[in-house]
Amino acid sequence: MTRRSGSDQGFEDLLEYIGDHLDFESGFYNDAYMDRRITARMRRTDTDNYRAYRQLLERDDGEREELLDSLSINVTGFFRNPDAWDGLRSVLRELTSENRQVDVWSAPSADGREPYSVAMLALDDSEIDADRIDILGTDINRDILRTARKGVYETSKTTDIVEELEPLSEIESYVDREGDAFEVRDRVKEMVRFEQHDLIRGDPKGTFDLILCRNLLIYIDSSYKVPIFKTIRGSLRDGGHLMIGMTETIPTKMRDTFEPADKQHRIYRKR
Repeated sequence: MTRRSGSDQGFEDLLEYIGDHLDFESGFYNDAYMDRRITARMRRTDTDNYRAYRQLLERDDGEREELLDSLSINVTGFFRNPDAWDGLRSVLRELTSENRQVDVWSAPSADGREPYSVAMLALDDSEIDADRIDILGTDINRDILRTARKGVYETSKTTDIVEELEPLSEIESYVDREGDAFEVRDRVKEMVRFEQHDLIRGDPKGTFDLILCRNLLIYIDSSYKVPIFKTIRGSLRDGGHLMIGMTETIPTKMRDTFEPADKQHRIYRKR
């Protein structure tokens, strides 16, 4: 497999083609992320170099769809990074104790397992008033939103759904199981709605009490992180909470906007 060098014109030409013909803004994402996803598809199609892979894209509608699906950031799981959810539990207890509606936004929500995890956590904790919580999940990928709305997931070689759901006291209360397939129960689905939204180019959405933007920033080019946080800032009420990924940080230019509320679990509060 031919690997990209910093001056590889074939890679740059391929990115330009993706932007022009696949309606995917590759410039938002760092080169390492784009290279990993593209070379993975090149291996799957036995393509030796970027020029040959571009030629394949030009003639193969199916491969264009496969690449777009691969480029969408959809790595997720129920209760991803389980320790972090202890911090989130405390936030939800605090918010619902204020006797008002609590609006939560998961962005990007990928296949829905993160917003459904928020709903399950609320239903599973007697100190959280789940009736007060309304959850929005958004993603740029229409296809993955269809998967999210169905709420059906399967255990595979790389995904153990039972293991993902271990933080819950009783899994059967929240999912129906048939063999290796798990379907989120209606009582969980009713707490979550899904919409398409581009977090990088889209407008702020409402005024939320809690926003989860986890494990996206590690893929994004540094020049686009501040616009993302401006969208988040415009969507978060004063005093509202933001949770990011365990290996992520607030951009320097935005640190006056957010103060640590639970730094260990990467939870911040809008000043």
